Amino acid sequence: MDLAKITKFADHLAEAERSGRGVEPLTALDPNLTTEEAYRVQLHTIERKVKAGDVVVGKKIGLTSLAMQTLLGVDQPDYGHLLAGMAVENGGEIPFQRVIQPKVEGEIAFVLKRDLQGPRVTASDVLQATDYLLPALEIVDSRIADWKIKLQDTVADNASSGLYVLGGRPVKPDQIDLALAGMALYKNGELVNTGVGAAALGNPANCVAWLANKLFEFGITLKAGGVILSGALSAAVNAAPGDCFSARIAHLGEVGVRFHV
Repeated sequence: MDLAKITKFADHLAEAERSGRGVEPLTALDPNLTTEEAYRVQLHTIERKVKAGDVVVGKKIGLTSLAMQTLLGVDQPDYGHLLAGMAVENGGEIPFQRVIQPKVEGEIAFVLKRDLQGPRVTASDVLQATDYLLPALEIVDSRIADWKIKLQDTVADNASSGLYVLGGRPVKPDQIDLALAGMALYKNGELVNTGVGAAALGNPANCVAWLANKLFEFGITLKAGGVILSGALSAAVNAAPGDCFSARIAHLGEVGVRFHV
């Protein structure tokens, strides 16, 4: 795919951000779009945002559950970039005009104390490189109208990233069994979803290992100090103006956010 086409697709997704309305899927514009090309569109968009003054602070991992992989007909996760401008304070409010069609997921966030570079990173390597863990909410959002996405659409769209919230207190990785860590997600005070660490590729550390190894294909290293959202522990829940969400993860604490009317 040449630069002109990459730019065209990046412009297409940027129009959704400007207008606040979803756009036609990229796979409808080009049915032959490959996943590798979609990552190039994603990287082009991120480069634009960095040139405009934003800063890459980490990565997010998507499609870590077998159910979501089956839905999109894939056999591996995908990833996107976290920017400083995407962070929301724990307990804070999100103006609804900042999002288009948001959904909320509860996740475990890893904060690294040293670099992780593929190609043979293991879950044990991830835990040794992790400074601490936090509970997190990811607000996924799609620039594609009505979430009518294929894998290539979500990859190009920065893995359907929107915003994220970090909460709780820092916990060292040797103080928690990640695979057994239970998560409860609440919407307006009512329990709407539960999950467990094992829902994310058997262990969230496996997700981060996959990411480090995948990024090696693009010559990218996970950097010390970076935040990694390791993947949803249960299904995403639709959000509307006025909704309050919180997630409680065993041994990690609570994180919450409200969507402003």
